[in-house]
Amino acid sequence: MRVIVSVIVAIALLASCGNSAKKSKTETPKAPLKYYGYDVIKRYPHRTDAYTQGLQFVDGILWEGTGQYGESRLQRIDLASGRVEVVATLPKEHFGEGITLLNDKIYQLTWQSGIMHIYDRKSLKKVATHRYRGEGWGLTTDGESLYMSDGTSDIRVLDSATLKVKRTVNVTLNGESLPYLNELEWIDGRIWANVYTYDQIAIINPDSGVVEGIVDLRGLLDASLQTEETDVLNGIAYDAEQKRIFVTGKNWSYIFEIKLYEQ
Repeated sequence: MRVIVSVIVAIALLASCGNSAKKSKTETPKAPLKYYGYDVIKRYPHRTDAYTQGLQFVDGILWEGTGQYGESRLQRIDLASGRVEVVATLPKEHFGEGITLLNDKIYQLTWQSGIMHIYDRKSLKKVATHRYRGEGWGLTTDGESLYMSDGTSDIRVLDSATLKVKRTVNVTLNGESLPYLNELEWIDGRIWANVYTYDQIAIINPDSGVVEGIVDLRGLLDASLQTEETDVLNGIAYDAEQKRIFVTGKNWSYIFEIKLYEQ
């Protein structure tokens, strides 16, 4: 399935997020902003009771963190069948958010509790918790550090050993701070970020914070597949070995494998 989108509309949708924000001190990007449409390569079953907050593909396994009070969990998904294995259930007072896997640990944020749950990847047992200030939204890794979003235009870069903030990157689009950064994924040296309530993904330079590309995914989930429980686009995973990109949404019935094309 190929979707042709308007570049002008894509700009307006994302730029409207940051129009009321303060001007960033970041210089205007040297490279022109790129826009991408998509082809759907394949779709896989996804449980509609999974309020997707974090998604990551590692060593042939798709991991998912879900949200909602009393329903938040960490789970593994068999991509082909959609079968789910629940690894951990969060306390009822914790609203689960983004996840990432690094070395022998799995990290899972919470929305407003200020607590990161940390699990041993082999035993799947919780081994620690870490407290942080503010909200937790998205989480990813470059293989060394952790990158965390909190609903603002800032991404915190955390030391993976101490979990202390090493630096903060302010994300900008056309010179304006871009808030509502949600689920994150590291793909080929760039951070991909869902923008909450929008059907666009921002491709971000992790050093400068400049948005270098916009992926417009409007129309991905057909209206015939949506119910009252269907929520927004959220969830990006990358199979680095086979160069596959997976996206889904909160309570969506499918996970989509997509391929981009530049407009």
